[in-house]
Amino acid sequence: MALFNWSDEYSVSVLAMDNHHKKLFDIMNQMHDAMKSGTDEDVLAKFITELVDYTKYHFGEEERMLEQVHYSGIDSQKRAHVAFVDKITEYKNEADGGMAIFAVPKVSRLGIDWLKEHIISMDTKYSDEANAGGFR
Repeated sequence: MALFNWSDEYSVSVLAMDNHHKKLFDIMNQMHDAMKSGTDEDVLAKFITELVDYTKYHFGEEERMLEQVHYSGIDSQKRAHVAFVDKITEYKNEADGGMAIFAVPKVSRLGIDWLKEHIISMDTKYSDEANAGGFR
């Protein structure tokens, strides 16, 4: 059973970023399902690593887009991104230290709650500027 189901309320009206967000939630759903089915710690730790890596990739791509359109809120976006990566990396280190079974629920909850809130409260604000800059 999925931890998170995508809905249009999370759309930022930029297809590439919506697809990135969907991928992030997909990784978290897979990780959550793996934990519930009793998957071993090494596999769970790999999911966390994949999530951290993809999150960094997504944030980099999003920030590049925002720089290209001279988005007015880019500094607050960057600060929020750094804070999230720092926290999720803390949980990754916990998982890498053999505590993935404890780290996964933290990552799942933080990831879902933070991303939903971030997308709705921050990312949706860049839609108009990104669209005006040619990103759809």
